[in-house]
Formats: sequence, structure tokens, C-alpha cells
Amino acid sequence: MTPVVDAVHLCVDMQRIFARGGLWETPWMERVLPTIVDLVARCPERTVFTRFITPQSPEQAPGQWQSYFRRWKAATRQAIGVSQLELVPELARFAPPATVVDKPAYSAFFRSPLTDWLMKKEVRTVIISGAETDVCVLSTVLDAVDTGFRVLLVEDALCSSSDAGHDALMTMYRLRFSEQIDLVTTERLIEIWRPDREG
Repeated sequence: MTPVVDAVHLCVDMQRIFARGGLWETPWMERVLPTIVDLVARCPERTVFTRFITPQSPEQAPGQWQSYFRRWKAATRQAIGVSQLELVPELARFAPPATVVDKPAYSAFFRSPLTDWLMKKEVRTVIISGAETDVCVLSTVLDAVDTGFRVLLVEDALCSSSDAGHDALMTMYRLRFSEQIDLVTTERLIEIWRPDREG
């Protein structure tokens, strides 16, 4: 695998709502969090955290999202407040210098400033970690591919509430997207990405 240059670590939706005790608790998060903390600590200024920001009410969501948030009304801001949408404390302490990008849907690129931010920084590679492998990470990965970024998925820094969904996606990435997506372990990533040498 070629060395990683002009890269940013894109950490998807590591928020309190997905942590232990959160409305959308993702049990794996606790297991991968120390790995993600170590990755961010290597270069917080080259880290972007995304946050999935739910609508104030179901009626404020577009189209089919209204049905979704009628089902998950407890996740709307009027019900849950904003504290559950914050990053988990272990990661929030890195921002700043890390950047935080809010998004209204699954993909980090949809109706967010992320693409423009990455282009201004002349980023060519996105290193992706976070939650959930088969929902927001999936949507973000496919948009990153469509935009033309080299994508590295950190296998031991992804989490899902569904083992079957996670495993299926990892298989799909290997079999169908090998030209555009590389799967790496944290150990291997540390060998090929030296953010201290980037501008």
C-alpha cells in the first residue's frame, strides 16, 4: 500500500446519543473508542469530527425523514435536547484544534461544508473511523468515493450495533471497491501515514 499523504482523519458521529446509555446506543463504540482517541491524538489538527444533528421536530425534516423521525421522535432536538448530540467527552476535548462538521443526514458530505473544507485544504485522502459501519459510515464512504477521494477505512476503529451489517459491509468493501477503498488496521495506518510531515 502506498504512503498516505494530503490526508485528513474523518471521524463519523462519535456522539453521546450512540454511546452507552444513549438513545441509539451502539455497544461496539466503547470497544473502539480508545483506538479512535489514539488516532485523533496523533494529529488533532488534521481531524474532522462529524455530528448527526436531528431536526427540532419531525415536521422540520424533509420527505421520508418525517416518517423516520415520527418513529424516532425521542431523538428530535425538542425531545432529547442538544447534549446527547455532542461528541463523547473523550473526543470533544480535541476540538479545537480538530474541526467539527454538523450534518442533517447520514452522509458527512450531504448539506454540510465538508467538501468545500476538504478542497480548500487540498485533501486527497480521507481516513475514516466512527459509527455506524453500515449506516452513516457507509453513506459517507460512498460520497467520498464519488467525490474522488482516496478512502482508507480503519477496520478496528469502526463500530455498529449490528454484527451482521458490519461484516457484510466489510466484505462488500473488499470485494466491490478495492480500487477506491483500502481497509487498514490502526497499526498499519501508523506506519503509512505521518501527519507530522504534512503541511
